[in-house]
Amino acid sequence: MTKHFGINLGLKAIKYSAVVALTAASLFGVAKASAENFTLISGWPQNFPFYEQVGPRFIELVNKEASKPITVTVSGPDTVPSFEQLQPVQAGVFDMLYTHGAYHSGTSGIGLAVDAVENDPVRRRTEGIFDFMDAHYKTKGIKLLAMPSIGTKGFGFYLREPITAEKGLQGRKIRGTVTYHPLIQQLGGAPVNLPPGDIYTGLQRGTVDGAAWALVGAENYKWYEVINYIAKPTFGQLSLLIMMNLDRWNSLAPDMQAALTEAGRLIELESIAVFDKMQVDEELSLQTKGMKITEFKPAEAARFEQMFSDGVWSVAAKASKTDTEKMRALAKSKGMSQ
Repeated sequence: MTKHFGINLGLKAIKYSAVVALTAASLFGVAKASAENFTLISGWPQNFPFYEQVGPRFIELVNKEASKPITVTVSGPDTVPSFEQLQPVQAGVFDMLYTHGAYHSGTSGIGLAVDAVENDPVRRRTEGIFDFMDAHYKTKGIKLLAMPSIGTKGFGFYLREPITAEKGLQGRKIRGTVTYHPLIQQLGGAPVNLPPGDIYTGLQRGTVDGAAWALVGAENYKWYEVINYIAKPTFGQLSLLIMMNLDRWNSLAPDMQAALTEAGRLIELESIAVFDKMQVDEELSLQTKGMKITEFKPAEAARFEQMFSDGVWSVAAKASKTDTEKMRALAKSKGMSQ
């Protein structure tokens, strides 16, 4: 990780000429000098659905809640790779981070562990899950602002060839982050790490036989050009994280902190319905482009949720054993995890 930075805070200057600024001040006709200025690094490009449907809306919500406008300068994985973005936010190079917990699972397992917790944004807050995660990240110099979910269900498999027997992924190389690795292995496959931008080439060349991925985004990457199948059932939850450097958070006036907090709560309430519709639309669109549905055998499919949940907790525990055990106990005590 440090080879890209060398803890070199000169990163503040890199590629900023190419960074797109989402300037709320100009949108609302307010002088830029009066705005609170933030920088944000995103794990996805700004034209990718994960960012496109959440990032601008979160900024809009903050502006509605805040007593003065904010300006957010957004960088993406072309500036810092998705798997290496936590450290520069910890160091204060960027103020905010929009990511998934699997992208920094070597530092903390708690961000990905939430994918094993019931996908109910209200209960996650009222039952203490959010506060537990927030306290954990504060020990790492990070403040948790929001964890918007990308639909009611989170994940699926996209395959070169159909499923013909149990185990459904037997002998196949499947791209996936650490979140999916235990499930891939239990289904007979061999997990392969590939950054999102490299998956198309891997599928095209046969380096991998399929990919575990969210239920939106495959169409953006044009996988339908090189593979043929969408596998059922879908499974799990997918919750992303909006976070802030803790020192930057502590420097803010209470009303700005309150605005960010409320915007985080609201984006969580909105995101599930937005992405549920997108998932349906994308699957239909992929089928019009020639992709077909293939299904895991019923006995195997029936175990997906348990296998996925157990796998997520086990991966999280490798990085954050004590806190993962506490978080799982809390979620189970509230009936929010298996």
